Amino acid sequence: MHPSRTRCTRRHALKLAAGGALAMPFAVRSSALGAEGAAAPSDRIGLGFIGIGRMGQGHLGLLLRYPEVQVRGVCDVDPIRRRNAKAAADSAYGAGSDCAAYNDLRELLARGDIDAVLIATGDRWHVPASVLAMKAGKDVYCEKPVSLTIRESRVLREVAARYGRVFQTGLQQRTTLEFRRACDLVLRGRLGKISHVYVCFPGTVEEVNLPAEPVPEGLDWNLWLGPAPWRPFNHRYHEYGQPKNVVPWHFCPDFGSGNLTSNAVHAFDVVQWGLGMDESGPVEVTPPGVDGMPSLTYKYASGAVLQVDWKLDPQKHLVPPGWDPATAIQAFGAVFIGEHGWIHVGREGYLKSHPEAILAEDTGGPSEGRPVLSHHKNWLECIRSRRRTACDAAAGGRSAIVAHLGGIAHWTRRRLAWDPAKEEFINDDEANRLRSRPMREPWRV
Repeated sequence: MHPSRTRCTRRHALKLAAGGALAMPFAVRSSALGAEGAAAPSDRIGLGFIGIGRMGQGHLGLLLRYPEVQVRGVCDVDPIRRRNAKAAADSAYGAGSDCAAYNDLRELLARGDIDAVLIATGDRWHVPASVLAMKAGKDVYCEKPVSLTIRESRVLREVAARYGRVFQTGLQQRTTLEFRRACDLVLRGRLGKISHVYVCFPGTVEEVNLPAEPVPEGLDWNLWLGPAPWRPFNHRYHEYGQPKNVVPWHFCPDFGSGNLTSNAVHAFDVVQWGLGMDESGPVEVTPPGVDGMPSLTYKYASGAVLQVDWKLDPQKHLVPPGWDPATAIQAFGAVFIGEHGWIHVGREGYLKSHPEAILAEDTGGPSEGRPVLSHHKNWLECIRSRRRTACDAAAGGRSAIVAHLGGIAHWTRRRLAWDPAKEEFINDDEANRLRSRPMREPWRV
C-alpha cells in the first residue's frame, strides 16, 4: 500500500440534530489569540484532528474557542476538507497559528507537540486510528461508535489501559444534565426494580454493491478505505468536499451497521449507564420476528428487558400506566420502566416521569451539564488531571458491543446467548466468528 502523502506547511459551532451534528460558521473569541489572560500557545494542550467531515467540522469549530488548547494539526484524505480546516485554525490564531494539514494520520501522530487527538472518521478507522494515537503517546477523543466490531472494543480498552491514555467516547449524554438526572434517579432506585427499557432507531444493514465512479481529484481513496475491504469509489460513500450528511456511508456493512451503531448506540449507552452495566452487558439478544419477539430484544441478568422500536404499541409491548401510546420514543433517549413508575429522557432538556412526583421530589441530583460542551471540557480536564473521563474506552466500548450484538442477531436470524464477561456467544460458532473482521493490509490492531 502506497498512500499519497500531502502536507500543507464556526451562536454554536456544533448543534445536535436528529442524525448527529450540524457545523456552523467558525467564530473564535480573542482568548484563542492569547488575550484575556489565556495561556500562551506553548502552555496549551496541543490538539490534532483526524477526520474533518460533518462531525469533525463541528468539533473543530467548538474546540477552536477553548483558550486552553492549540490546534496544531488537521488530517483528512479529502483535500478540500483538510484545506478548509487548516484555514479555520489559521484564521482563529492568526500569526500564532502553527497548524499543518496532513493526508496521512501517521504524519500528524509523529508530531511531538500534539498531546491529544480528536478522531471523527468513519467507524472503520476508529480503533485503528485510536490505537496508533495511543501508542504514539496521544490522549484521544473518538466519535461513536468507538468500534466496528466486538473484538475491536476489547482491543481499544486494553490498549488505553496499557498505555495509560485518557480516552473520551463521543457519547455526550454522559455529561448532559437531563441524562445525568435520569440515570442518577434510576441508579438510586427511585423507580424500583427496572423491568423494561425502550429506545428507538431499529435497523441494521445488508450487503450492497454500488457502481464504480471516477475518484475525485486529490481524494486518497485507498487511505479512505484504510482497513476496510476494497470497494470502488462511489459518491454515496464519501461526499467530496463539503459534507452534506453525518454518516453517508453507514448503509454499507463494510463501514458501519446502520441505525444500531450510528444512532441507537447513543441510547444503548444511556441504558448501560442507567442499569449500572458499564462493566458488563446483556446476556441474550433476539432479532425481531424470532421466537415471537416484535422488536429487537435484549435481556439482562437482572431480568430487565430492552427493546428497540419507534413507539410502544399496546399490541406488542408493555405499556405502563400513564403512558400515551401516541408518544414517540425520544431520539437518542430512553424510557426506563420500574415498579414505581417510569422516566422518559431525551435531548435538549427533555425529561418526563410518571408519576410527576418522581422528578418534582428530586432535589439531590446533578444540577449542570451541557451537550458536547461539557463533554469536551471533561476530556480536557482529564487530560490535565489524568483521571477517568465520563465515557472512557471501557464504557464506550461496551455500549458499542450492545449495538454490535443487535447486528449479529439480525444477520444470524436467531436468539443468541451472550457471556458479557468472556465477551463471546455461548455455543454458537457462527455468531462468534462475526465478533471480528479481517483488516486489509497493512492495517492491524
